[in-house]
Amino acid sequence: MFDVGFSEILVILVVALVVIGPEKLPKVARTLGLLTGRLQRYAANIKADVERELRNEEVLRLEREAKNAIAQVESSVKDAVHEQGNEIHGKPP
Repeated sequence: MFDVGFSEILVILVVALVVIGPEKLPKVARTLGLLTGRLQRYAANIKADVERELRNEEVLRLEREAKNAIAQVESSVKDAVHEQGNEIHGKPP
């Protein structure tokens, strides 16, 4: 996503050390790490939810297709049975 190299991270750390100060820097770094972890978990949860919804939609689509196929087979079987019944009884189709 972002292409941050070692030199950029080093510059950010030096600026943070100057701006925040050496006493508060560990606490700020820890807080930043916790927030980054939360953000990553939140993004992973959203991704999992989206993937789950897509799978649900695909299952519903497959179910509709299967029902349509079953209905077509039932119709074909009924037509074949009807034609066989007419042939047995000597009726024209």
